[in-house]
Amino acid sequence: MPAMKSSGRAEATPRVVQPHRAALLKRLSRIGGQVRGVAAMIEHDRYCVDVLTQIAAIRSALDAVAMQLLEDHAHGCGQSAIRAGHGEHAVDDS
Repeated sequence: MPAMKSSGRAEATPRVVQPHRAALLKRLSRIGGQVRGVAAMIEHDRYCVDVLTQIAAIRSALDAVAMQLLEDHAHGCGQSAIRAGHGEHAVDDS
């Protein structure tokens, strides 16, 4: 993961370049479609178990996004912080 970059304004949280940005955005777009689908299912009085199954699939997809972000953080931001002597801070942030 490349070094953190600032937007030039005061920020409490640093910005980073996401190495899997395109894939993450694609997954999130797909998840958004699933959420809209669940709303339509509820609107059309679909069977509860079918709705719950779709919600479980959405949760699983969000977990996959979170795991990719965590892996990227550990391999990029975390490793950089450790090399710079700020490992304790990087671990506390996670």
